[in-house]
Amino acid sequence: MHGLAVAVRAEITALHGAYARSATLAADAERIGLAAGARPVPATAALARGLAALGEGRFDDAFAELRRMHDPADPAYTPALRSYFLAELTEAAVRGGQSDSARELLAELEPTTRTTPSPALHIGFRYARALLATEDAEGLFTAALAADLTGWPAERARLQLAYGEWLRRVVESRARLRAARQTFDALGFAAWSERARLELRGAGESSPDRSPDAGERLTPHELSIARLAAQCLTNREIGQRLFLSHRTVSTHLHRIFPKLGVTSPTDLAALLPDPPGTPQRPLAGDDGR
Repeated sequence: MHGLAVAVRAEITALHGAYARSATLAADAERIGLAAGARPVPATAALARGLAALGEGRFDDAFAELRRMHDPADPAYTPALRSYFLAELTEAAVRGGQSDSARELLAELEPTTRTTPSPALHIGFRYARALLATEDAEGLFTAALAADLTGWPAERARLQLAYGEWLRRVVESRARLRAARQTFDALGFAAWSERARLELRGAGESSPDRSPDAGERLTPHELSIARLAAQCLTNREIGQRLFLSHRTVSTHLHRIFPKLGVTSPTDLAALLPDPPGTPQRPLAGDDGR
């Protein structure tokens, strides 16, 4: 469990653009996972490295890392997980000139979509199909965005970004890119935010750099905890999502509150507004704190 928690931290840290720190965490996690024979740990570490490589524009490296969990000879091979990161793998493949390899994997895993109801799986497949489309890409992007993405703000933003990049109608592309940038800013996904900004500027719209906010006073790991706390999740619920004990979550919150000058999770909601597409929860009882 410790190795998986470290690997998840590496993934979160990569998304927030702290690539050197993410690499260290991924190496630590993989070492722990290999020693324990726990394949999901090196798989998640490979995902973290792939995300970092995507953020840095190293698309061949990203594809190589993300391809590992599909290779039965690799310690990161994980049948239970490999279908869930097709969006990331397809992104790397398309931008690295390896679309045919991604199409082969998609065809191999297509039967899974008929037997598995997981929203994450179907969101990833719709994203991958749209990116790989040679015909009717617009219809596939539209269908992917029309699906229920409640609770999946990052996935919605990535679809909006990819659709905005594909669109040739400048006015419409700006709306998609602007929405993506706003969500990435709220999530703290630095590389994705910058990519949306560059696309917006290319479409003729000024897009100022993101202003520092409360989230920048926190580490990426603290920010993830704080955002979940701001949704009125209990410490136990936060721990389940981030593979931490509720006591560890409590310790982090006791550090987070003074940094932000707040005293309760309800105060966090004002400083860290939910990204677009995040479902609202009623105030929960204090059963996990």
